[in-house]
Amino acid sequence: MYAHLDAFMAELRLKARSPHTLRAYEHDLVDFLGLMRHRGVTEPSQLTLLHVRHFVQHRREGGGRDSERSLARRLAAVRSFLRFLEREGALTGDPAAGLRLPRRRRVLPKVFTGADLDRLLVAPQGDHFAARRDRTLLEMAYSAGLRVSELAALTEASLEADGALRIQGKRNKQRIGLLGGPAQRALAEYLVARRALLSERGATTRALFVNLRGGPLSTRSIHRLVVGHLRRAGITATGSPHTLRHSFATHLLERGADLRTVQELLGHEQVTTTQIYTHLSARRLREVYDQAHPRAGAPRERAARK
Repeated sequence: MYAHLDAFMAELRLKARSPHTLRAYEHDLVDFLGLMRHRGVTEPSQLTLLHVRHFVQHRREGGGRDSERSLARRLAAVRSFLRFLEREGALTGDPAAGLRLPRRRRVLPKVFTGADLDRLLVAPQGDHFAARRDRTLLEMAYSAGLRVSELAALTEASLEADGALRIQGKRNKQRIGLLGGPAQRALAEYLVARRALLSERGATTRALFVNLRGGPLSTRSIHRLVVGHLRRAGITATGSPHTLRHSFATHLLERGADLRTVQELLGHEQVTTTQIYTHLSARRLREVYDQAHPRAGAPRERAARK
């Protein structure tokens, strides 16, 4: 069973799945196979729908009391593995084919308010290297709606002369990102500081964002960096680099960008993924309605005249 798991993980790597996805799949499938071994399953041909249901019960009640979201993720990994076993001829039919996945509640993304963003983007103070780097990273994350993995993967070769970025997204799909004026100015200052630091350290790296030793910043380091500046800015709402991406999409839609354009900028394959950002506040809807509808303000105007 574990030899089949190794082969499945090798296939996922060939498909260029992200390191995060690979870790999650391996963790979930090791848990699944451990429970199967405990129940006496040593060959794929022994797997049945009942075994998969036992795994669901184990995760719901005894193995971690998973939320519906977590359970859906684990079952997605298991079902992908079972389909792989079927393709390889190790399994006749998919025992989980008739299993319904838990219904996932759609959770609206958290976004920063304009005031919070203003405080966050100026939180890195000073002219030293770390401040210049952090200002640039925050500005670019918000300006282009970048994932943390995309920030870590940026190189100098990713930069275009006209303020555009060539972004390596999920599954090695490329898209174009755009930088606004503040992001471009911060980047220009940072590139000077970056070259000076690399020269001083005698370091060479393709990564755009580097640490004080001249090595590339990891996704974990970028996450800690953003969370640290949230605290320094006095922002009490929980947030992460991905909150900047959520804010990017939501603010574009609130200011009139069309859904297809935001989909392209985010790198979403399906427009249905982007539609979650169309949750405009009731006040914003009222403002748009009042500005656009010819008779929207009539009752209030009559009330004012009285």
